[in-house]
Amino acid sequence: MSTRRRIISLQPSATEIVAALGMLDQLVGRSHECDFPPDVQSRPICSRPRIDVAKSGAEIDRQVKDSLRAGLSIFEVDTALMLELRPDVILTQTQCDVCAVTPQDLEAALTQGDNGPSVIDLHPQRLEHLFGDIHVVSMALHISDRGHQLVVELRGEFESLRLKTSKLRRKPTIVCLEWLEPLMTAGNWIPELVEIAGGQNLGAEPGQHSPWFDWDQLLTANPEVLVLMPCGWDIARARAESRVLTSDPRWTQLSAVRSGKVFVTDGHQFFNRPGPRLFESAQILAEILHPEACNFGHRGRNWEKL
Repeated sequence: MSTRRRIISLQPSATEIVAALGMLDQLVGRSHECDFPPDVQSRPICSRPRIDVAKSGAEIDRQVKDSLRAGLSIFEVDTALMLELRPDVILTQTQCDVCAVTPQDLEAALTQGDNGPSVIDLHPQRLEHLFGDIHVVSMALHISDRGHQLVVELRGEFESLRLKTSKLRRKPTIVCLEWLEPLMTAGNWIPELVEIAGGQNLGAEPGQHSPWFDWDQLLTANPEVLVLMPCGWDIARARAESRVLTSDPRWTQLSAVRSGKVFVTDGHQFFNRPGPRLFESAQILAEILHPEACNFGHRGRNWEKL
C-alpha cells in the first residue's frame, strides 16, 4: 500500500507522468500549462509566465532573450499558494529555462515553512531519459512497481512501431521546426522519434538542444517533408504563425513545398512534452511520413497538411 503524497507538478509532461501512473488524485497543484488530462484543469495554478505569450513568435523570442539577459525568470511562482497547498513532492525541470519552472524559481517557496517538500528535478534530453524520469517520479511517489510496468509498456509500444516502419523501403528526409521566427529545428528526443517513425531527420542531433536554423541551412537541407511543431502552440496558432514562412520568397524553393508535403502539428500537446504521449507523437510522424502504411487516427485532429 502506498503512502499518499501531496503533489505539485510545474511541468506538463510531469503531470502526464503522474496521470499515467494513476496518481492524479494526489495532484494538488499545477503549472499554468498543465492541461492534460482535462481533469487536472480543476487544480490550482501555481505558476504563470511573466512574458506575453499572445505576441508573435518573433516578439516572444525577444521577450525571452531580454529576460534571460537581465537575469530574470520567465515564470512567476505563487509562493503563498504553494505553501498553502503543503506539497510533499514538487515536480519541476532543468531541461529548458524557457519551457517550465526551474528549481531556481522555487527558492522563495522552498525557504519558507518548516519542513520543505522533496523537489524532483527532471531533465530529459533523449527518449531513454523519459523512461528514467518515470522511474524517478514513481519512486518519489512510493509506487516504483507501477513505474516499472509503465516503462515496460511504453518500450513495447515504441519497439512495435519501430518494427512496423523498419519494413518500409523509403525513409523520407524531414526537417521538424520547433520555432518559426527565428527558425529553430527540433532536437533532443525528436530525431529519435523521426527514426522510429521511419524517416531521416535533418538539422538536429539526438540528445542535443534544439539548434537555431536559418533560411540558407533550410534550403541546403531541402527536406522531402517539412513539419511545423512550434513549442507551446496548437495547430491553429502554428498555422496562423506560418505566414512568416509562406510569405518569404524563398518558401517556394523548398522541395517539400513544391510537392505539397508541409504539415502542421499540435506541438503543445505532443512533441514538446517529454511524457508518455511521445509515443503518440511518433505515431503522428509515422502517419505523415508513411500515410499509405500508417493510420493511427491522428490525421485531422493532431496534424494537418499546411
